[in-house]
Amino acid sequence: MGIIDSIVTEGAELWSDGRGPSLAVISGGWGLLLGTRMVYPVLLPYFRDSFGLSLTVAGFLITILWLGSAVGQLPGGILADRYNERVVMAVSALLVGIALGFVVMAPTAGLLFVATGLVGLGQSLYPIARITIVSHIYPERLGSALGVTMATGDLGQTVLPPLAGVLAVTVAWQAGLGFLIPFLVAIGIGIWVIVPAQKGANSGGTSLSIDRIGLLVSEVREANLPFVSLILVLFFLTWQAFTGLYPTYLVEVKGLSSSTAGLLFSIFFAFGVVVKPLAGGAYDRIGMRNALVMVLAGPVAGFGVLPFVDGFWPLVGITAVVSTMLGSGAITQSFVADAFSAEIRGTGLGVVRTVTAVIGSTGPVLFGAIADRGYFDEGYLLLAAVLLVVILLTLRLPRGSSA
Repeated sequence: MGIIDSIVTEGAELWSDGRGPSLAVISGGWGLLLGTRMVYPVLLPYFRDSFGLSLTVAGFLITILWLGSAVGQLPGGILADRYNERVVMAVSALLVGIALGFVVMAPTAGLLFVATGLVGLGQSLYPIARITIVSHIYPERLGSALGVTMATGDLGQTVLPPLAGVLAVTVAWQAGLGFLIPFLVAIGIGIWVIVPAQKGANSGGTSLSIDRIGLLVSEVREANLPFVSLILVLFFLTWQAFTGLYPTYLVEVKGLSSSTAGLLFSIFFAFGVVVKPLAGGAYDRIGMRNALVMVLAGPVAGFGVLPFVDGFWPLVGITAVVSTMLGSGAITQSFVADAFSAEIRGTGLGVVRTVTAVIGSTGPVLFGAIADRGYFDEGYLLLAAVLLVVILLTLRLPRGSSA
């Protein structure tokens, strides 16, 4: 009963003072956007068949999506510092909806890639604004509030990919993306109506003046963010390589049907609904160092044994073990958000997330190239080794590290 009471109490605190509806619509938008992004790996076999893509080129399609999702985060952060975050988030949802319309109408692989890049660019405006506005609304419970938004993201990633897979089988792959468009429009309108304007949103200025750059550099050094950014780069490489091609691996190497692979992929994110709030709470209590090591130990073991496991239920078990890595975002993003003062938080987050995510976006195409050469299984052993390095680097952080 202690855990249940704690969850109920935490939920009541997050909903208090009229803040609950804002958190709900912000989280809902994040869940819809992440779910949209994770529909792509489930539909990747259909893209390969329809457009004649190799594993390397298919991996590059996912890289384009992730790259687009990364490069706009710095401008998005600057805009979040200057303007009302609800404008940035509402525009993000609407842009993704428009871009998906181009994806489902793409007649050639080239146009598919261009439209996918636009989907990523639209999504890239949302993350920083989401974090900065949550930090304003919940200054005393940032880890827990971000954990909730991330858990809702995993709820979207749990529900939407298998639904898209069913529509792809019964109708067409275009239906697996097209059904998302009206929901994106609705959530954009909902954000505009429900999320309040932040006082003083226009007072900070957008320009990266010498003083602002100096403040940014000072806070980056003080919080040891270059070292943390290295950890984030290695994690993003692993994360994006895994999520980008896991359903394809289950179909082509483990012999599962596309629908079963989509279900297993959704199970992975279903565990995140529980993992992320717990990880965010762990960050608030014990700091980044210990919390991050706890959530990364599972995927090291899971990736290490994945090539040697077959059958649906054993793969469910491995997927559950690997899913603890979903808690890393609530930990690392809370740390980075706490590292910056409110004046430059959006810009600082944008710099760190853009740099690390752009480099990490190369993971799917590199992993696809490895798979194309007949080393799909060995690729997961490599991912286990990379995460082991991440753990060793994390252990070098001071005990109880927090910004």
